This record gives sequence, C-alpha cells and structure tokens, in this order.
Amino acid sequence: MISRIIAILLLVISSNAIAADQQPEKEQPPKTNATPAQYPPLIERYILDELKSIRQDQQAFRAEVEQKVAHARLDASDRAIRYTTDTLNNVFIIITTAASLLVLMGWRSLRDVRSKLNEVVETKITELTSKYEERLKDLEDKLKRRSQEIIEAQEDISKANEIHSIWMRAGLETNIHQKIKLYDELLAINPTDIEALIYKADAAFELGEYEWAFSLANRAIDQDEDYGLAYWQRACANAANGAVQDAIQDIKIAVEKAPKLAEEIEREPAFESLHELEEFKDLLA
Repeated sequence: MISRIIAILLLVISSNAIAADQQPEKEQPPKTNATPAQYPPLIERYILDELKSIRQDQQAFRAEVEQKVAHARLDASDRAIRYTTDTLNNVFIIITTAASLLVLMGWRSLRDVRSKLNEVVETKITELTSKYEERLKDLEDKLKRRSQEIIEAQEDISKANEIHSIWMRAGLETNIHQKIKLYDELLAINPTDIEALIYKADAAFELGEYEWAFSLANRAIDQDEDYGLAYWQRACANAANGAVQDAIQDIKIAVEKAPKLAEEIEREPAFESLHELEEFKDLLA
C-alpha cells in the first residue's frame, strides 16, 4: 500500500512537470505537435484508479481486523464459559463425594446431615464466642488498670505540684509560725515526709520549743533510722536541753550516717555549750 502511494506521488510530480513543459514561452512560436497534451488525463485516471484500489484494500483490511477481534472475543467468551462450567462440575462432584462419604459414615438422611452440621457450627461458634469473651475481658481489665494508673499518675503529679508549691512558699516565708503551718500542710499530704518533719523540728527549735523539736526528730528517726540529719536535729535538741552525752552520741551517729555533716559541727550554734567537752573536741579532731 505504501509503494502504491509513493508511485502515485511520483506520477503527480511527473504530470505537473509535463504540464509545466506544455506552457508556451513568449519568445518561441507555438508547436504544431500536441501529442504530449494527452498524458495528463491518463495520469489522472491512473491516480484515481489507484486511490480507489487503496480505499478498497483499506476497507478489506479493516474488515479483516474486525473479524479477527470478533473471533478473539468469541474465544475469550468460550474460555470463560468453559472455565465456569468446569468449576461448577467440580463443585457438584465435591458435594456429591461429600454426601456419599456422609452416607457411608452413617448419616442416612439430610436431616441427620443438617443436625450434625448445626451441632458442629454451634460448637464452633461457642468456642469462638468464649475465646473472644476471654479476650474482651482481658482487654477490659487492662483498660481498667491502665485507666487507674493514669488517674493515679495524675493524682501524683497534682500532689507533687502542690508539694513543690508549698516548699517554695516555705522557703520564702520568714515567719516561723507560718513555716510550721506550711510543714503541717506537707505532712497532711504525706505523713511520712521525713524532710518536712526535720524542717518542722528545726523551726520548733528556733522558737525555743526544744522538747517539741526532740519529739519531731524522734518521729523522723522512727521512720528512717539511716537518715543522718534526724540524729543531727535530735543532737541539737539534746544540747539545748542539757543532755550533753546524748547530744554527743547523736552527733557521732549523724556523722556516721552523713559524713558531710562533720564540716558543720564547729559552725553549729546549738553546739556552743559542748565546745569545752573533751568528747566534742575529739569529734572536731
């Protein structure tokens, strides 16, 4: 088809060239031989025939392509129908085989098959239901525990913020009585707060309530026997009450529990009455 088109183009070009040659020039006289003028109609006829032939070939080619496409679609439909038929046949064969096996195993009727099937389905559903109930129960318990942990964590955070705020207020407070009230608030939140007991004992000592300070220091020691600052505070109270031997013994225990307190022995104002004692000098040495 492409070669025909090329040939037609060549003929058109040649016909144009022949037509150009047939035009008379101005300076030359007209020729008497007019035979070549008959070529263009023949060429045009040949071109029209070739175009007609090309159109017919194209229509035939299109019809052939459409026929092949139709055959391909028909083959695909046949394959799909054949596959569906084979699948249905296999399903029916499986069902028939299963029914035969059920009859051979003693299930003589469809009612027995139905009852057995219902029994199996109910058993399976019961097992699945119980399994998922256990999972849901475990999940619910975990969610409850997690919620409780979150609530407790929020309460701890709130309590910690409140305790921190009270400690900040106590650090800025200059009135001893107000400090004691703040320490009482801390002990109300956490009765086992040893630092609050020790700071309250120190405030009571500054007020001259030495017995009160001694009692608070004893409470702190009862809660934690390894807290050196509690023995230090009780030593201060004993020194103020005149129990010098008990004070020196408490100083020794305090330094043993917290060695850094040894640097504060000489600078502690509560121990001024102990400076002349040999035991106290030994502690300084």
